[in-house]
Amino acid sequence: MRLENEQYEEIKRTVIDTFIEYDIKCIPINAFEMAIKMGLLVIPYSSLSEEKSEAALRISKDGFSTESDNSDWIIYYNDMCRNYGRINYTIMHEIGHYSLGHLKDGAEEEAEANFFAKYALAPPPLIHNMGININPFSIMNTFELSYEAAVYAYGYYNNWLEYGGVEYTRYEIDMLKLFNIA
Repeated sequence: MRLENEQYEEIKRTVIDTFIEYDIKCIPINAFEMAIKMGLLVIPYSSLSEEKSEAALRISKDGFSTESDNSDWIIYYNDMCRNYGRINYTIMHEIGHYSLGHLKDGAEEEAEANFFAKYALAPPPLIHNMGININPFSIMNTFELSYEAAVYAYGYYNNWLEYGGVEYTRYEIDMLKLFNIA
């Protein structure tokens, strides 16, 4: 699903504001660290009873989040997946739902959370300023992404360059300062 340009800009600002608020400034960006700093509970499927783990897998093979009765935000994730990049993306996706204030689950909310995770884990300005030979493999290794996510990040980076790129927005400058790049 394609979002409106204004939605993409708002999500990018939300990512950077969240980084600033919770002092996220290390690459690779670790969704576990971010969730803990935000006070979110992160629970692996393997810690659930067999019955609850099977129920969680029926909800999502990767992970999901929910608000508890006492208003705690809980992220459940499938730790049986051995790909750290995939797990990190899943948790960042769920952080996106939380940060964007999603109260319902629909196609638009999923698209927003997907973009939040993609932008948060490998922002084009950080890719651009990392001093690496920029290709999917270098992005995968530097940002500890799955290969699939690195390919998407590389494509998004190239689009970012084509449509303005190094003419940084205010929030991109703030992010570069946070990561001690500007």
